[in-house]
Amino acid sequence: MIRVDAVWLAVEPLDMRAGTESALTRVVNVFGAARPHHAYLFANRRANRMKVLVHDGIGVWLAARRLNSGKFVWPKDVAATALLSREQFEVLVLGLPWQRIGEAGIIRVL
Repeated sequence: MIRVDAVWLAVEPLDMRAGTESALTRVVNVFGAARPHHAYLFANRRANRMKVLVHDGIGVWLAARRLNSGKFVWPKDVAATALLSREQFEVLVLGLPWQRIGEAGIIRVL
């Protein structure tokens, strides 16, 4: 498995045709650098596709995920980036409202 210490979400959409080099360029532009053992998440405009770029300390991995129905719950009116907990990431990739997951997996009302 690839070690991931932090998961970052970018609010601005990414063209899903982007390859590894384009996604890495976006990470550097948005986050300032691609840090080892960090994952960077991007969605398309419709938020039904997601790309994840992970720097493993040696190179980078690029993975894609598509929902067959529905869309990912992607923020629109927050800062350009957000740091997600492991629990929030696991809920996000299922297409569920990750913002409602609190500490220790407790759901809180917003």
